[in-house]
Amino acid sequence: MSSTDHLVVFTPSGLRGDVSSGTTVLDAARQLGVDIDSVCGGRGICGRCQVEPMFGEFAKHGISVDASHLSPPGAVEGGYTGRRTLAGSMRLGCTATICGDLVIDVPAESQVHQQVIRKDIDLGDIGLDPVLVLRLVEFDEGDDLLGALDSQWGLTGLELSPGLNVVADGSRLATVAVRDDNLVVAAWPGLRDRALGIAVDIGSTTLAGHLFDLATGTALATAGAMNPQIRFGEDLMSRVSYVMMNPGGEVELTRAVREALDELIGRLCGEGGATRDEVLELVLVGNPVMHHLLLGLDPTPLGVTPFTLEISEAVDRSAAELDLEAHPAARAHILPCIAGHVGADTAAVVLATRPHEADGVRLVVDIGTNAEIVLSGNGRILAASSPTGPAFEGAQISAGQRATPGAIERVRIDPETGEPRIRVLGVEPWSDEPGFDEAVARTGVTGICGSGIIESVAELYLAGLMTADGVIGGLDTRPSSRIQPDGRTFAYLLHDSGDDNRILVTQNDVRAIQLAKAALYAGIRLLMDHLSVDRLDGIALAGAFGSHIDTVRATVLGLIPDCTPSEVVAAGNAAGAGAAIALLSGTARREIQRVVTGIEKIETATEPAFQAHFVDAMAVPHRTADYPGLSTALTLPERPSATSSSADDSGRRRRRPTREEAGQ
Repeated sequence: MSSTDHLVVFTPSGLRGDVSSGTTVLDAARQLGVDIDSVCGGRGICGRCQVEPMFGEFAKHGISVDASHLSPPGAVEGGYTGRRTLAGSMRLGCTATICGDLVIDVPAESQVHQQVIRKDIDLGDIGLDPVLVLRLVEFDEGDDLLGALDSQWGLTGLELSPGLNVVADGSRLATVAVRDDNLVVAAWPGLRDRALGIAVDIGSTTLAGHLFDLATGTALATAGAMNPQIRFGEDLMSRVSYVMMNPGGEVELTRAVREALDELIGRLCGEGGATRDEVLELVLVGNPVMHHLLLGLDPTPLGVTPFTLEISEAVDRSAAELDLEAHPAARAHILPCIAGHVGADTAAVVLATRPHEADGVRLVVDIGTNAEIVLSGNGRILAASSPTGPAFEGAQISAGQRATPGAIERVRIDPETGEPRIRVLGVEPWSDEPGFDEAVARTGVTGICGSGIIESVAELYLAGLMTADGVIGGLDTRPSSRIQPDGRTFAYLLHDSGDDNRILVTQNDVRAIQLAKAALYAGIRLLMDHLSVDRLDGIALAGAFGSHIDTVRATVLGLIPDCTPSEVVAAGNAAGAGAAIALLSGTARREIQRVVTGIEKIETATEPAFQAHFVDAMAVPHRTADYPGLSTALTLPERPSATSSSADDSGRRRRRPTREEAGQ
């Protein structure tokens, strides 16, 4: 890096690199493979390349950014009159030039390939027991409303919400909203036949929301959005660090998530043919950092031992207190948190999956940038969190990207030839099936998402192209023309579209996945130690990512412990499902509050055994663990003994030459 080069980090992709001073943001994005739209050829006309520079201290990236690191707005931006308003701190990427280290956020509307947010939920069979109901009453002018509710509906002991004005408007009918069987919170003249509720899982990467009719339980709309806090840090601890190093940073983060949540409410209402004033109830869930920032609480105690929650019990706030536009009487209910790193989203997962009600030892894992783990058995429930980081979502991977059309999401490697088959998001056929080339010509193959990189690493091991220690092209691996030199290590050529569009799985990619999967496995193993069990009777993988990965390849990788393959299932968006269940059932809300008080919390960061489990779990699938269940589905390669190692600490290793390299 020369003295005129600057480090530029793009969010939410996580792509970074050194670029020369004076480079435009758009050109820097193109150099680094960042997805930014532009149709006017960089003339400042279309406005599609709008980005937002981020200023402050970014400990994770090791840089400090101030306004002087980006050129000031010039004549082109000053005269811009395009369709997309250039508001606030937004800049045109085609004209803003880089003068120093930068963190640049690319909003979803500036991305060519917007993320596919998998957000469908399955509520199963739930008994409707909404906390808010509508009641139609008939009364004459001057009649007592509470008396009418008593005589006509048998509702006694009700109170009127302070300031509530019941106006009959000359009608003898009125509809009232009763919450928690004790409070009249709203009233309308005449008949009003529906009240709506919204359930949202506020993830560190995405927000997934669902609009429901509270009386019928009918889902009217589903929508998702990227969490704009990503621009402050890809993972939770990066955001906590941002707050620690930038006074007032928590205010920025709170405002960002509330604005995104409010926009999501508007989208849900629009897609569901509803108006905001029909929304009277919300249930919100999220991890502890999201929970605290949503409520406007300081998240920094969650970044240091003993990871203290300011609030752990369930919380009720008016929607207005959270800057959310809905009916004036709308209330937001936030489920209880379990521990400093195990939040309301995990409580929702427990509510949706109910592992404590099943026989045997049951594991539920919600995989994201921070993996939440619940283990139930022998009359106990344990919970923990493991810091897996963003690698599973495509970040920190050389050709990684989020789940957008064009991303490789499925991989199979022939163990005899070493040749891959791939499937691309948005394209139905596999690469060796008719129609693939024509479909890919429309979408392109743009990178590899989390499920694709997991399958790639697992398949490299199964095909004998990677050692159990994660070394691509080691001495004990098969020769293949797909294994190619990559600096001092080797990489696997997964796809070559020509025109220098080569997608490689590099040694650094494998290491990033090993670190992430080892953290998850170690957390699971730690809970198994505390429960004194060595085998699992069932595993449920929750979350959008966890539900999309191939469970057999995930076990081959060593992401999870061994289990009978048929007992490893996808649980869908369990956090979103749990939030919806709590929205539609007051009984469920009370139940999960009771269950949470009995969950045993394990802090992986303070457990000495975690590191030992982590080291053993770096191997693929594991240094010593047996896999009898997995072995019923496929044959695993023979692993080296636990005392031997086929690679040094750097992961570099001599490799047998390919046939082509040997002149054969």
